[in-house]
Amino acid sequence: MAREPNIRENWGSRLGFILAAVGSALGLGNIWRFPGVAYENGGGAFLIPYLVALCTAGIPLLILEFTIGRRFRGSAPLAFRRLNKNTEFIGWWQVAISIVIGVYYAVIIAWAAWYAFFSLDQQWGEDPATFLMVDFLQAGGLYDFGTWLPGLAVALALVWLATLAVIGAGIKRGIEATSKVFIPLLVVLFGALLVQALTLDGAVDGLNAFFTPDWEAIRGAQVWLAAYAQIFFTLSVGFGIMITYGSYLKRKSDITTSAWTVGMSNSFGEILAGIAVFSVLGFLALETGVPIEKQSYAGVGLAFIAFPAIINTLPYLAGLFGVLFFVSLVVAGWASLISVVEVPVAAFEDRFGWGRRKAVAIVGGVMAAASLVLFPTVNGLMVLDVTDHFINNYGIAVAAPVAIIAVVWVLWRWQELRDDANATSTFKIGPIWFACLGVITPLALAVILFFNVRDLLAAGPDSPLADYHEYQAFGWAVAGGSLAFALVMALVLRRKEAPPAIPEEVFDDAGYVSIEKEVDL
Repeated sequence: MAREPNIRENWGSRLGFILAAVGSALGLGNIWRFPGVAYENGGGAFLIPYLVALCTAGIPLLILEFTIGRRFRGSAPLAFRRLNKNTEFIGWWQVAISIVIGVYYAVIIAWAAWYAFFSLDQQWGEDPATFLMVDFLQAGGLYDFGTWLPGLAVALALVWLATLAVIGAGIKRGIEATSKVFIPLLVVLFGALLVQALTLDGAVDGLNAFFTPDWEAIRGAQVWLAAYAQIFFTLSVGFGIMITYGSYLKRKSDITTSAWTVGMSNSFGEILAGIAVFSVLGFLALETGVPIEKQSYAGVGLAFIAFPAIINTLPYLAGLFGVLFFVSLVVAGWASLISVVEVPVAAFEDRFGWGRRKAVAIVGGVMAAASLVLFPTVNGLMVLDVTDHFINNYGIAVAAPVAIIAVVWVLWRWQELRDDANATSTFKIGPIWFACLGVITPLALAVILFFNVRDLLAAGPDSPLADYHEYQAFGWAVAGGSLAFALVMALVLRRKEAPPAIPEEVFDDAGYVSIEKEVDL
């Protein structure tokens, strides 16, 4: 018996879609990863390879994922199934990656929420590093099972409740409505933070350190690889988000303009984050006498050690500065978490025929339970760190080129997708898009993967990768487990017929599904 075509909910407006996609891209990586990557790779000169990577890899891949989602009107597994029956595993691979990321990403938001409260009276005291590692997280090794942290668990549970409530409300009433409120709020919060940072003594020194170009640096291959890695890391491409969000687009949505808007908005946000971060690091250098090059300017150390130390030295409104910074982290992280969890929810909704509430309850409930078991513990930080490293460097970095090669080279569907995007887009794509997507992007990802694996295997006890080398059995199990999950799901569902896509004639002139024509289905 043939299944009925599935009628998907649409975004209520183009603005709603753009804000949701930008919210997904504008995550924690913009605030605490980009400034350090830029500083270490040529400062102001890094912006050149960064923008080249955005235009030759980030935007082309966004266009591809938006187009696949809209054309095949399904979550990642359903879209790849409709593309070709043998590629459904790619969609489930992306779902698995999203599940892993969602499970650990939520706890960082819970940390930030607690630190917004701690900022009111600087509860971390004079030694923020000891407070974070000993008092707050009680951090231990990867296999130090035992102590559960109830305070952190409460905050984490609230993060999950809020996330699942938004996703359960649907695309228009949930994700879009939330994005229209919280993304402008994030802009206001970060704008206030930026203004306050720029008024600090020493801010100019920090900006000089951040923007002073090292033209010799960009001649090296490693800087270009860092630029491409940053683009893949920050744009939410390669693990199903933009395909899923694209599936809710109206049929006549402008694909290429939307991709450029999302990509440029994300990059603009990253540059502003760099300005804010290095303004306050310049102030800290002036106050403590510790040069900027010897400070922490990336990752957990920046957010939860360096910034509390900065707050301690502020001459005025220290509590307000802390609240602005950590609430910005909460909002940015939460918008990204919503998009990450939507990927598996939509996948099970599509392929198992579940209603949205059932999919949210089962899939979201399992993810929340796993998160609450694994991360409010003494080994939670190490589990998070190792999992994040392997799923990003050996999960997304493999799944993304596999998807591109399958679509562009094996199935040779790039012309069909190009024509589909061009049919409703103001800016047309052609041979340059194919060259960027089919050649430059997979080549860059392959080289990045090669260097990542080489550096991991060669890491010594004094290497920054020492922990990942020591715990690589666990890390490879996480990365390999995501692929194993994908293959099992694809085999289980191989004989399960996918619902047919909505015929073109069902759409009205505005790109919505016509109510009159829907009845005829």
